[in-house]
Amino acid sequence: MGVPLMDLSGQWRPLHARIQAAVAEVIESGVFILGPNVRALEEETAADLGVAHAVGVANGTDALILALRVHGVGAGDEVICPAYTFYATPESIAAVGATPVFADIDPATYQLDPDAVAACVTPRTRAIMAVHLFGHPAPMAALRVIADAHGLLLIEDAAQAYGASLDGVRCGAIGDIATFSFFPTKNLGGFGDGGLVTTPDGDVAERIRELRFHGSKDKRTFTQVGMNSRLDELQAAILRVLLPELPGWNEARRAVAARYLELGIDRFVEPPATAPGAEPIYHLYMARCRDRDAVQAALKAAEVGAVVYYDTPHHLQPVFADLGYAPGSLPETERAARECIALPMYPTLAADQQAAVVGALEASLAPIA
Repeated sequence: MGVPLMDLSGQWRPLHARIQAAVAEVIESGVFILGPNVRALEEETAADLGVAHAVGVANGTDALILALRVHGVGAGDEVICPAYTFYATPESIAAVGATPVFADIDPATYQLDPDAVAACVTPRTRAIMAVHLFGHPAPMAALRVIADAHGLLLIEDAAQAYGASLDGVRCGAIGDIATFSFFPTKNLGGFGDGGLVTTPDGDVAERIRELRFHGSKDKRTFTQVGMNSRLDELQAAILRVLLPELPGWNEARRAVAARYLELGIDRFVEPPATAPGAEPIYHLYMARCRDRDAVQAALKAAEVGAVVYYDTPHHLQPVFADLGYAPGSLPETERAARECIALPMYPTLAADQQAAVVGALEASLAPIA
């Protein structure tokens, strides 16, 4: 591949010796589950995000399920969420027995449209699950007004947004509870699965710690039906090496996004927008195309990595067919699913590689009128 979509090994290569030392220390200790590295990572991420409590869990999907369960969301409840997102968002809602209610998105930022959310509220609504999609913050102030007006829980699905902020507040410290994923491709990604739940409430944090450990504090007394969802010590040790590097990596991604504009990429595709007050981290550089097939063909011919995400939005997925959504019911969601494509984006993406991306578009496409 001339220019890959992502380059994880290039990002991690300078840290190999430190990562290997951290892994070796865990192996030598013989402590692999809920040990000192997990506790330290929880403290470090809480401080970094500006939130009172952080709880490490096995993956981002479990984090969402735990966030719902700890607040008693379940059968008979509705949770409003986007349909243009990774499947774990609505899957977690269905997994606790609740019903996902899909709201349309803003066409510029791909985040939940507050007006669409407000129209979805019913007497059964218990929560709004906002997704900071592609590393751009959701419109949390407007969603908070809706949540407060109806007594709803406001959940942040921040799986793609570690380090993003809105009006100076970090994603993960804005809502009532938030979740993160440490999947390897995330901006802060480990060497396997991992997740995090953040909350300002100490009682909620303690109950999540019990839920992640079979509903127990001590493996002897079981107070609730929990699950086995523990961030393991090896992943925590690796993430502790990576965490201090993340601000620099995120700043490099912002520089890459700015350089795409300097190179004139907006002559051929619509680049991602930034809402007022938002500081995105460009987990993905999602461009909108007038003719996505032509863009894909041009990039493939030039050996440039590009991927279509979420091309069948969840309100039209077979698993949710019984909810009764018809094609056309979420027009902006469906348009984004037809038109958007992820272009190369990573901290070590070089200027000449970006020029090759734009050059491939220029050689094959007419400029946008």
